Amino acid sequence: MYFLYNFLVISASAILKVLALTNSKLSLFVKGRKQTISLINAAISKEDKVIWIHAASLGEYEQGLPVLEKLKFKYPNYKILLTFFSPSGYEVKKNSKIADVICYLPLDTKRKVSSFLNAAHPDIAIFIKYEIWPNYLAALKKRNTPTFLISALFKENQIFFKPFGGFMRKALNNFTQIFVQNEKSKTLLNSVEYTKATIAGDTRFDRVSEILERNNELDFMKRFKNKHYCFVAGSTWAEDEKIIIAYINKNTRPIKFVIAPHTIKDSHIQEIVNAINKKVVRYSEMNNENLANNDVIIIDTIGLLTKVYSYADMAYVGGGFATGLHNTLEPAVFGIPVIIGPKFEGFTEAEELVNLGGVISIKSTEKFEELTNKYYKNNAYRLKTGQINTNYIKEKSGATDHIVNELNAVFTSND
Repeated sequence: MYFLYNFLVISASAILKVLALTNSKLSLFVKGRKQTISLINAAISKEDKVIWIHAASLGEYEQGLPVLEKLKFKYPNYKILLTFFSPSGYEVKKNSKIADVICYLPLDTKRKVSSFLNAAHPDIAIFIKYEIWPNYLAALKKRNTPTFLISALFKENQIFFKPFGGFMRKALNNFTQIFVQNEKSKTLLNSVEYTKATIAGDTRFDRVSEILERNNELDFMKRFKNKHYCFVAGSTWAEDEKIIIAYINKNTRPIKFVIAPHTIKDSHIQEIVNAINKKVVRYSEMNNENLANNDVIIIDTIGLLTKVYSYADMAYVGGGFATGLHNTLEPAVFGIPVIIGPKFEGFTEAEELVNLGGVISIKSTEKFEELTNKYYKNNAYRLKTGQINTNYIKEKSGATDHIVNELNAVFTSND
């Protein structure tokens, strides 16, 4: 199986180069990796001490960010190397100042692994959640580099727990320690005789908790809301928007609506605007007009949604009628009720919050209307529901400190 894995990775590398000729995203994937070694060499010398943190994409980056920030603060004499696998992570964060070097991770072939590690020479390597690359892990073990997996989540259907998954189980054993999110993950690892797992929790809860400590003010939202009740729908897909727009068009109450679609292509945004029969304005077209006169704002840009949620009295998170649910924790941290669609299986925090009652799953326009009206009419019920979300996030926070405290031994031995 290990031979087959290497063959498939090398074959994939060749195929990607061909496909990149006609696919813009794959072109970024291929061309970006050609710059990796030069970016590292320009920023890291042989004398530097290096913390290497690897995230697959933007979601994993956000998950690992609390650990990255705390290590950066505690160990300023180390340089931070941050790598991404996906363009959707790297292209967004490549100009960030959070790390000394930000680059793509070369594919997991022995030659590329050796070249990368020779240039980076990390003193400690930290992978986030699902990032388990056999050749990288074997090479790090051979170099005696302490290597950790954080916020890891394991499920029965993964290859590690299959009869044919021996080579991947061997890869797991190259980790110095794995910090898992829950007891189930630790039990699964123990079932394949991996005994270096520690339950630390999910660092995402620390990440969202930090949101409350930041300045979330948005002047346009303050002027738009103007002390009215506010409904915010974030990361919506067409299936979600159909239900929400039907409610907006029918509504006669003094409610302000914000829709932040997952897709912000101009054609799609215009479809939403055309479908709404209330006074609506696009974020990109706002001037100094009196926003309080508008009923709906369409957020047709990225990077604002988290702050927009801070103005919500209730929220809807999209994806539950489409390809996959988006982040429910970002609105939940503000202590408000959250509504989602029916497809949330596999999203642990959504499953748990649905069971607790802080997040409500709906399957129809009628249920959405009923629930939204109930939150508007019954303030005590709305606040009680939102408090469930607040309490849940507080109880789940603390993974970052747990992990960093465990890692201190590595840095002490290096100094």
